[in-house]
Parts: sequence; C-alpha cells; structure tokens
Amino acid sequence: MLKQSLNLKLSQKLSPQQIQLMKMIQLPTQAFEQRLKQEIEENPALESGKEKEETSEDTYDDYQEEGNESIEADDINIDDYLSDDDIPSYKLQANNYSSDDEDKEIPYAGGLSFHQSLINQLNTFSLSDEEYIVAEFLVGSINDNGYLRRETLDIVDDLAFTQNVFTDENKVETILYDVVQKLEPLGVGARDLRECLMIQLEGKKITKSIALATRILDISFDAFVKKHYKKLLVKLEITEEELKLAIKEIEKLNPKPGSSVVGNTKIVEQIVPDFTIRIVDGELELLLNSRNVPELHVSREYNNMLKGYKEAKTKSKSQKDAVLFIKQKLDSAKWFIDAIKQRQQTLMITMNAIIDIQKEYLLTGDDSKLKPMILKDVAERINMDISTVSRVANSKYCATPYGTKLVKEFFSESMKNDQGEDVSTREIKSILQNVIHEEDKQRPLTDDKLSLHLKEKGYLIARRTVAKYREQLDIPVARLRKKI
Repeated sequence: MLKQSLNLKLSQKLSPQQIQLMKMIQLPTQAFEQRLKQEIEENPALESGKEKEETSEDTYDDYQEEGNESIEADDINIDDYLSDDDIPSYKLQANNYSSDDEDKEIPYAGGLSFHQSLINQLNTFSLSDEEYIVAEFLVGSINDNGYLRRETLDIVDDLAFTQNVFTDENKVETILYDVVQKLEPLGVGARDLRECLMIQLEGKKITKSIALATRILDISFDAFVKKHYKKLLVKLEITEEELKLAIKEIEKLNPKPGSSVVGNTKIVEQIVPDFTIRIVDGELELLLNSRNVPELHVSREYNNMLKGYKEAKTKSKSQKDAVLFIKQKLDSAKWFIDAIKQRQQTLMITMNAIIDIQKEYLLTGDDSKLKPMILKDVAERINMDISTVSRVANSKYCATPYGTKLVKEFFSESMKNDQGEDVSTREIKSILQNVIHEEDKQRPLTDDKLSLHLKEKGYLIARRTVAKYREQLDIPVARLRKKI
C-alpha cells in the first residue's frame, strides 16, 4: 500500500565554502602559503602582488550569489563586475608588512646520505662480485638508526629472488660480521642494542674498564638495563667504583649509530611563527605574520574581457561560454579573498582573547603565572565554536620574548591547591620536574614520595596523577633514574 506523508525537521549543514574556510584556519603559515600558490595556479582570475592598474571597489559588493541554479550568459549583470573606483575593497594589506620584507630560508647542508656513505666504504674491501652484492644488499637493509632488523634467512631468500644470488645463512653472516659491522660509524649492522654496544666496545683500546663493560653486556645485559646494580656487584664480584667506571664507558657509546650521520643530512625543519607578541611600554602587542596577509586582486585581463563582451554589438556562442567561465573564476576568486579576510580576523580575535587571559604570564614568562585555560573559556569569550578555537591553537606558533611556542602551550587544565585556588597543571608539572631534578639520584623518589613532596608544597596530588604527569614529562620511574 502506497502512502504519502510530510515531515518537518531542522538541520544544519556546512557549505563547501565553510568547510574550506575551516581547513584554511587550521593551516600554519607555511602550509597556508602552499595553499595560496595552489589557488593562484588553478584560478587565472586571481593574482598576487600589488596591482598596477585601477580596478573595482564595487566588483563584488553589489553582486548576489545565484545559488546552484542554471545561469545563462545574458542573465549576468556585467556592471556588477566592473567599476572605475580607485581602491578595490578586495585588496588585502597588512599594517605590519614592509616592502623590504624578505623570505629568509635556512641554507641546507649538502653531503652523502647514510647508506651511500656505507656503500662507498665497501669499495675499500677486497670482495668478489657475489660478496659485494651480498654486502650491498645488507647495507640496503639497514635502517636509519644503523640496525639490521631482518632475519638472516629472509635476506638469503630475497637475494635469491631479487639479485639471483644463491647463498646460505653462514656466508651472509660471515659477510655481516667481517665487512658490514666493520664499517663506520662503529655499531652499524647490529641486530639489537646489546650487539650494537658490543661492536663499539670491540673497536676501543682494551682497558680494565672496557673489559668489564664488555663482560657486563655479555653476561648481565638484562640486569644492567634494569639497573639492578646490587645483583651486578654480587654476580661479577666487583667493587662499586669499578662498576661506576664501567658504566661510564657504556654511557659514552651511541645506541643509534646511524642517527649521527642521518641527522646531518636530513633537511632542517624551519618553524615560521604565525604570531609575534612583543612587550611595548609594559603592554602586549600582537602582530600577525605578514606572510599570512598577502595582497590579492582579480586579474585585469578578466575585467577587460568582460568590458569587451559588454561593448560587443553581436555576441557569439563562444563569447557567451567565455563569460560563464569568467563568472565562475571571479566568484571563486571572490570567495577565496573573503575566506582569507575571515581567516585573518579569526586568528587575531582568538589570539587576542588568549593574550587577554594569559597577560600576566606573557609579561613575565613565569610558568607559575600561567592561568588555567581550556578551549571552552576562549570560545565563550569570543562567541565562537570550540572547534574553531582548537583549529587555531593546535597548529599555530607564536614568537614571544621567551621563545617560540605552540599556541596550545598556553592552554592547561586546572586543579585546586590546599588554599582552594585554581592552579594550572602546567605549574604543577614544572614543580614536579624541579623536585625530580633536585632528588638524590642514588635514592630517587618513588611516585608515592613525589606525591608527598607536592602535598608539602600545597598541591594535593594523588600518586596516580603524579605517575601520569611524570610520563607526560617523559621522566622514567625511580628505579631507572637511579645512579651509583
């Protein structure tokens, strides 16, 4: 049985333009610049830089969107796109932009890659063709930290399938030990941390401390890693001073030998602050990076095309098609320029609200002055959605007199002290870090004792909370902080 009925409901939907705007707000400076370049490349009606000729102020002010309905060329009011006013409203200028501003880039150091350096060293060995292929394959299987994380049998199979070299595990391991593990830096080609450290010790001049360090790694590696020093003293029948000297030798070794080479050849990442906060006459001044506020305008050629179409007495089909294309590109350019305006406005409004709340902290740089602040606090103050504030905070950097910081570092949850006052969790973490730094490393404080220390300072923190903060600060448990 067929039945018809009417249902009324309210729903909210984001337009494609709103979604794109949210994405643009989230972009940091460098990604935003890439987005600008992409849009300028894809839309010939959009140009960057200063406009030499006069364009329109009313280009878009009187224009109304027709929606998604079908539009004919004759329905377009070309006068809405053309005017002779001097100053266009859609041009964007930053009050902190100077014509002599330069995009300074960090020069990147050139050099051999880690793996290429290892392969070049293979040429110093007297190897047969087959041995060289195996050694080269082993080098190619080493990760950026310098470790060989593959089973020998898997390497043998891959050599047969990919290199047409038929060998066995013994030959592969012989080349690994006699060739690959002799390459610089020492320690490359190891299968685990213990083997990596042992290789480095073997390359050192033998002393009493080196011999003991080798013995510790050879027969008591697990006890050493877990810092069971008493067990080591009893098992190895050595004094505490001898153990201390041996541990010092081990601490000099590099647990990631490949990183010493890879780190020098990787491209250096440059942080470009989105905001700059200055202290001027005791007051905070906020500046938006000039690279976030480019000058954009509509191509003059497109305006000329529209003028030519308007003045033409007879209009061909190709001219009408061209006008429809131009309209589409001009609408897109209008939206993009407006989106950048809204992005600028949103960034400045949000950051000004954050500065207003954290004024005391930003003037002094003292972590204890950082007020508890969550996304909701800022969102309510500027009457925006929490998700918008989150997009601004999560990916933007701010240059302050105390260093460049992520905007989200200004946010923190609150806890109450013994006076009933709200204090920032960032302040508590800072105090916890200081307590651990000042502890006796021979008898490091457990989480229970750290909790008691914080309570003495007026912060009622449970042991589980202390453990959580300690892990967030990347500080190991008491046993692993112990030194002799």
